[in-house]
Amino acid sequence: MFLSCYCNFGESVETPEVPPKPEKEIPKEIPKEIPKEEAVTTSHSIQIDGKDVPYKATVGTQLLNDEKGNPKASIFYIAYTKDNVDDRRNRPVTFCFNGGPGSASVWLHLGVFGPRRVNIDKEGKEAVQPYSLLDNPYSILDLTDLVFIDPVSTGYSRTVNGADAKQFYGVTGDVQSVAEFIRLYTTRNQRWESPKFLAGESYGTTRAVGLASELHNNNHLYLDGIILLSTALNFQTFKFGAGNDLPYILYLPSYTAAALYHNKLSPELQKDPAATLIKAENFALGEYTHALMLGDRLEKAERDAVLEKYVAYTGLTKEYADRADLHVSNMRFSKELLRNERRTIGRFDSRLLGIESDICADTFEFDPSLENIIGLFAATFNDYVRSDLKWVKDDEYKVLVDLGSWDYAGASNQYLDVADKLRSVMSMNTTLEVFVGGGYNDGATPYFAMEYTFSHLGLDPSLRDHVVMHTYEGGHMMYLYYPSLIKLKGDLTTFYKQRLQKKQTQTLR
Repeated sequence: MFLSCYCNFGESVETPEVPPKPEKEIPKEIPKEIPKEEAVTTSHSIQIDGKDVPYKATVGTQLLNDEKGNPKASIFYIAYTKDNVDDRRNRPVTFCFNGGPGSASVWLHLGVFGPRRVNIDKEGKEAVQPYSLLDNPYSILDLTDLVFIDPVSTGYSRTVNGADAKQFYGVTGDVQSVAEFIRLYTTRNQRWESPKFLAGESYGTTRAVGLASELHNNNHLYLDGIILLSTALNFQTFKFGAGNDLPYILYLPSYTAAALYHNKLSPELQKDPAATLIKAENFALGEYTHALMLGDRLEKAERDAVLEKYVAYTGLTKEYADRADLHVSNMRFSKELLRNERRTIGRFDSRLLGIESDICADTFEFDPSLENIIGLFAATFNDYVRSDLKWVKDDEYKVLVDLGSWDYAGASNQYLDVADKLRSVMSMNTTLEVFVGGGYNDGATPYFAMEYTFSHLGLDPSLRDHVVMHTYEGGHMMYLYYPSLIKLKGDLTTFYKQRLQKKQTQTLR
């Protein structure tokens, strides 16, 4: 006991001793669960071109490690490998992915390349109810083994051990992680001597070119071919903004394609769509480009003449095009073309229509070409992976996810452009060949921008025939339109066979 004196009418009062506070307990750290790699393999068969193609489907995860050897991400994939192959050194393998950024690989998987395909009407606009999958006789599994990859945070792919997902949300981190997956898969499955291809769609084409450079320069893994659908290599060609007239020029033929489909041009222009598209392309590169380059120096008479043709090829009203000063972005066009009918047209596919309440807004509330199909792809994948492929998990398969701010690395204050990386890789690996495809009704990555990008690639003349380019009816996912799916399969068959025939000839020398 001790005495503590305080004023209390002159009396001294004894107070009890206060025991010292115990030291704060440090909570024990809960050990982090080390994730395990998993794989499930099932056997199947499909008929392609009238021939049975037996195959195995492997659903699994691969771990990516940091520089200390600790797991940082678990990458989900689905691989299809043909059975009864005597020598896999002669059997191609193609690594496939979609874009976003923030998209799983489900679109290429169940839309075009895989052995099962979503059941959609032949126009590629309406899902057949109830949702289901069909055998895909236009799969490329007869030509190549397939590995569908979901980048971090898409599909079932996730970070692990508390790793920060943001390290993967950028041009560089994304490419490095997918490249490491490909290197590891190629090593574990003894595919180093197999012909190797990449296939990407939309931002997946940006990734594919980055991967070609990364794999070539850092892993010495040389590719035989790259498939680029709905390309996004030079972002200046489709990013609208002040001071950048290029997208307005390169989108104009896509506006014409949309107006043709919805019968908004004059009878004379409607009667021969192919000829009209050529006229629109020539106008875009000629008088329209000249007018935009002159800006305020454009004389009234010439401006009036250009305005008349602009209206003729886009189906917009003269008043609207005039108020927009001949600068109509893709989002504004999607809202404006059918405004009087209270309808919008799709961004990914301008053939599709949306219904909106606010007819005064300058851009649409939602993209009907996405909303019409995303439920179909989500439902069929979730059922398929669990029932047919036996991947029984309760995790959410993220078809599309908002990754927030994407790190464009060296493209700060400028437009991302990976086209020169493609030129560089093709110049070093002179056997590499590239297949390029786009849709006339694609309002996200216009076909004319695709042609512009590759005509400005700067390839040596000896390498220019290493790029083959095709344009198809339909939109961003042109393969949803049945006739284009058939044509695409035929074009890809030619591409693979010619490339492999050349490889065999080179080997025999």
